[in-house]
Amino acid sequence: MARTRRYDVAASGRWWDEDDGRWLPAGEVHAWEQGRNETVCGRSVHRSRLARFPAINWTDVLPESGGAADAVRRVCPRCAAAAGRRGADARPAWRRVNPRP
Repeated sequence: MARTRRYDVAASGRWWDEDDGRWLPAGEVHAWEQGRNETVCGRSVHRSRLARFPAINWTDVLPESGGAADAVRRVCPRCAAAAGRRGADARPAWRRVNPRP
């Protein structure tokens, strides 16, 4: 059985949400896996000076989710393609309906 990947968030900025009492991502956001020092698109987290948000899921920062996406200005298109853009209006994953013999 394949392991499902859980993507967290790395962002170029952060802002303090007084309602939740925690830091939330701002600016440009990237998908990131814990235990790695690079984003899904290949950017180095340290060299790019990205802040890590291990408690926030990738799907929460997509603008259509409305979760932690209040100050998100840009979603990395390469990370969105690799990690998936799952929201209310997202297309279902591609699958072959009638495979050839």
